[in-house]
Amino acid sequence: MTSRRAGAWVEVVSTVVLSLAAVAIAWSGYQASRWTGEQAKAFSRANAARLESTRWSNLANSQTEIDVATFTQWVNSYARKETELADFYRKRFRKEFKPAVEAWIATRPLRNPDAPLTPFATSQYRLAANVEAERLQAKAGAEAAVATRNIQRATNYILGVVLFSSALFFGGISTRIGNPRARAVVLGLGCVVLLSTLAWIATFPISVSI
Repeated sequence: MTSRRAGAWVEVVSTVVLSLAAVAIAWSGYQASRWTGEQAKAFSRANAARLESTRWSNLANSQTEIDVATFTQWVNSYARKETELADFYRKRFRKEFKPAVEAWIATRPLRNPDAPLTPFATSQYRLAANVEAERLQAKAGAEAAVATRNIQRATNYILGVVLFSSALFFGGISTRIGNPRARAVVLGLGCVVLLSTLAWIATFPISVSI
């Protein structure tokens, strides 16, 4: 009678293990798929930010070339004492460039040996396009980090599938073992694997957005 009762409990526990493991495998597989999709989205956002950053960086380079060209012409005209031509070029400095030129002139570069060599070496020379390029580059780095983290999350869920499959195997094989002690050991091993993996998976973030 005791042996029958023990056998019945083994059947019940085995059924619970098999059921929970099957559900957990499905859930872990779904989450692995979700996080794989999330990492793909994050990589896509990172690439888009990098491309946009490159566009702004190219714009900044073009603007710097314009500033260098007009400044060179202005300096040459000023050195030749061609006042009218020098004024012509100075009026055509870009709005972002003018504060740097004024700050540079204020340092009296012709007399002050410690003055910056050019306006481009002053702290006032800062292009909005460069700022935007740096911001987008930082955003791309952050999105890449998110993608890497999501890859790890997907990998963890896949490992969960493997562990739950092991618990499923132990729970299923226990029903085919005739020796009660061996059956209990195998089933106990399945329970340990199942419960420990459930506790581990419970700490993972969940992705359920559509």
